[in-house]
Amino acid sequence: MPLRVTNTLTGEQEPFEPGDPDDVRLYYCGLTVSDPPHLGHARCWVHVDVMHRWLEHLGYGVDHVENFTDVNEKIVARVGEAGDDEAAVARHYIAEALDAMRALNLRRATVYPRVTDHLPEILDLVATLVDDGVAYESNGSVYFDVTAFPGYGALSNLRLDDLEAQGDPDERAEKRHPADFALWKADGVGPAAIAEHRHEGAADPEVAAATAETFDSPWGPGRPGWHIECSAMAMCHLGETVDLHVGGRDLVFPHHENERAQSEAATGRPFARYWLHCSLFEFGDEKMSSSLGNFVTVADAVDAVGADALRMLLLSATYNATQTYSEAAVEEAVERWERLERAYRTAVEALDGPDAGSRVADEALRSAVDATHEAFDAAMNDDFNTREALAALFELAAASNRHVDGADRYDYRGLRRTVETFEDLAGGVLGFDLAGDATGRVDLADELVELVLAVREEARAAGDFERADALRDELEALGVAVEDAADGPTFRY
Repeated sequence: MPLRVTNTLTGEQEPFEPGDPDDVRLYYCGLTVSDPPHLGHARCWVHVDVMHRWLEHLGYGVDHVENFTDVNEKIVARVGEAGDDEAAVARHYIAEALDAMRALNLRRATVYPRVTDHLPEILDLVATLVDDGVAYESNGSVYFDVTAFPGYGALSNLRLDDLEAQGDPDERAEKRHPADFALWKADGVGPAAIAEHRHEGAADPEVAAATAETFDSPWGPGRPGWHIECSAMAMCHLGETVDLHVGGRDLVFPHHENERAQSEAATGRPFARYWLHCSLFEFGDEKMSSSLGNFVTVADAVDAVGADALRMLLLSATYNATQTYSEAAVEEAVERWERLERAYRTAVEALDGPDAGSRVADEALRSAVDATHEAFDAAMNDDFNTREALAALFELAAASNRHVDGADRYDYRGLRRTVETFEDLAGGVLGFDLAGDATGRVDLADELVELVLAVREEARAAGDFERADALRDELEALGVAVEDAADGPTFRY
């Protein structure tokens, strides 16, 4: 089955057909860098990473662009807390975001553009819209005329007459229609806008406001609107039409609706062939959000359970299904990751050991490998269904464990295909680090098991067989099988 994706614009699942049959242009609406990245951000990151990986697995080249918004009043509100001016705060949180991306084993984007590096493209795009009569200047600001774009509201399935006013109250008197939105905002950032987002301990809003950047334009000094930034950066690096435009569900309106309108009004071409939206990560009854303060940072989560358990948590639901954070869900993800990693490690040890033979054939194992590829491919081609893709891998883990546990001699070819399937699909596509950062933990685990076995041998030598049996039972409960032999005990996971 070829890849199909759910397009927010049509509400339908459609065959994926990029403009170039060999290469995919993917744009992901990245962070406004005003806080540490949290698991809500990580959820989208990891799913976009898997989209990138699956497209490469299918043979496409992937031109992946993810922006950083480094001009915003929320950033200015952190002055004195994370830097001495807007630029320093943005730099601080960009560094944290990049560290979090690397910690989560994400594929690197082709480029991470920043707003401050793209002012010429932003100004050119605004000027084009003004010249074409779909935008207008008012008191040094420039607004997009939503009534001049016939398809406005199609992405969010909203009627123009039903839309509420966009922008702050001061803008509304300047606009022709309440739903018109700012492409360029005159002057800088006022203290009132900063006070709304200020943390305790940050600089006074008057002091912070003085550090906000302003830029020259044909309409006077000011700052770009949020929506125009993404259009300019996407078109600068990917051209007038991208194949996949991905972002959070909460960005459909107004951000993506406005992106689409201004981009298509400027070029006369579709801005994106497919709009994909990641559903929210909920914390209790609300979305996980920096503004609500109900979040777990990526750094804290990685420190607590590791990147692979986090990926297991985030991929256990499809990208467009709402997911709820809970300690129970985290614990389940840790257990599932350990089960998958243990099955892979057990298969590797059997494959590389002396009991894997070239004349042994386990048709059940080989059939399980074939079934895993078939089910995994079908799941990923069904709108990147990571939930069902993981289920296919766990079926293979069970089949592999049955083979190793039930045979004196192992099927070398079957185990080799099993290991390669784990590495290609769990590692290469889903991004789990099966052999990398697990190596140190495996070595440490081996040393700890050997230490427990040494204590057990001492108990046996002293005639304390009850203690020796208890230690063996504890190891088996942890997934360590102990076998006693004349030359001492051996173990395997």
